Amino acid sequence: MSKKDFFIASLLGGAVGDALGYTVEFMKLDEIKAKYGEEGIADLEVNPYSGHALISDDTQMTLFTADGMIWAYERMRDRGIGSYAGSGVYQSYLRWLYTQTKRMPDEHYDWLLDPQPHEGKHRILNYRELFSARAPGNTCLSALESNKMGTIEKPINNSKGCGGVMRVAPVGLFLHKNPEQAFRVAAEVAAITHGHPSGYLASGALAVIIAELINGKSMANSVEQGIVILKSYPHHEETLHALEASVGFAGSEKQPEDAIGELGEGWIAEEALAIGLYCALKEPDFKKALMMAVNHDGDSDSTGAICGNIMGAHNGLEAVPQEWTEQVELKELIVELSNRLYDLAAEAR
Repeated sequence: MSKKDFFIASLLGGAVGDALGYTVEFMKLDEIKAKYGEEGIADLEVNPYSGHALISDDTQMTLFTADGMIWAYERMRDRGIGSYAGSGVYQSYLRWLYTQTKRMPDEHYDWLLDPQPHEGKHRILNYRELFSARAPGNTCLSALESNKMGTIEKPINNSKGCGGVMRVAPVGLFLHKNPEQAFRVAAEVAAITHGHPSGYLASGALAVIIAELINGKSMANSVEQGIVILKSYPHHEETLHALEASVGFAGSEKQPEDAIGELGEGWIAEEALAIGLYCALKEPDFKKALMMAVNHDGDSDSTGAICGNIMGAHNGLEAVPQEWTEQVELKELIVELSNRLYDLAAEAR
């Protein structure tokens, strides 16, 4: 497999995990088992109207992150100045806000709805599926509606919800050559909407894990590098504790259901990362890992998406069940953005 296949697998894997978990996102484990059997949900549910398994806001925002990274890179390359968060990703998130609310925070942003130089035939706003409301996070909506861009230095709120970490896989992919930069940019991208250190540091850690997997490192070494970089940031203790618990449980005899229960429910960033990572470490089979990641009491689509991002970056496209990749919504756009991320990452220094 080429490295490009791992880019595609990470974003497709995340979308598949998201779609699997979205069906049961607001259900308790007992309810899931009562409906789907003792193993819980084990297959994608295809929407009878669209013919596809529906993604949630997690994958929607991941795609806008990918689009924003491409946008920012090309603007910075041409102008010689800017930042990933402020020169493309924030603008792309405002477009996502428009898909959900039909308005911008200020009329001065209306130009963002026009075709932009970085866009080709796969213009992201041409996909009507992205205009569907799929349980968008209130923190993301309110932060973007504020007409202010949150930063690490000037946080927009004190939220550590998982709405930052569930969308940053494209940062780890694009900046895989420089894991320290991947951490910083992913944290900055998450801080646009989530101001608590655990909200953005968990995002940085995930980006490093994905970057190092793309670089060919083992799962254990990738996590270790994520922890090393995490420790260099202030206020890292909560995220570090969650990662260490995840690694510890994965190497123990503790039953997965009990381990996930102790790691949390995934509504907050460090818990979502810990659960998604635990399942990827514990279960080498892609399908079984995703089933483990979504069958619990908490935020099943976010933990499924994170697990899928990691498993895809680790195992490549061959590991992702083909029937799932064919069923998941927006496969064409996911593959197109993955290809563009790969091509530009190869060009970038």
